[in-house]
Amino acid sequence: MADLKITLVKSLNGRVKVQVATAASLGLRKIGDSTVQPDNAQTQGKIKKISHLIKVTEA
Repeated sequence: MADLKITLVKSLNGRVKVQVATAASLGLRKIGDSTVQPDNAQTQGKIKKISHLIKVTEA
């Protein structure tokens, strides 16, 4: 399995609590924060939920 590098590119201010919690579960708190996550079904679901706030690249 490949790893995905996920970077927060838009602010979490004013977002729905579920979106903020999803970003936090990925380890993203501030704009510019990045994390490397495994490419699995759980991560793909989180990415889909906040896709408009993040940038995803292959690590």
